[in-house]
Amino acid sequence: MPNLTIKGLPDALYRRIKERAERHRRSLNSEVIVCLEEATNLPIRDPETWLLEADELREELKLPPLTDEMLRDVKGYGRP
Repeated sequence: MPNLTIKGLPDALYRRIKERAERHRRSLNSEVIVCLEEATNLPIRDPETWLLEADELREELKLPPLTDEMLRDVKGYGRP
């Protein structure tokens, strides 16, 4: 079975994984394997379908379409 070494793991991420492992009563190694399995088994979203769903939600919520001006305003919000 192959081994994997992770270099440069941020302390905060290490702590979260360690806490998660303790909650699930797993070793740190087992928890990392479960996390990797979950992350790599996510369904691949078709961009066209995702955009259609976003449009349907926007229509359902009666939101106006996004404009370049709206996006510029939001990007600049709170910036000097």
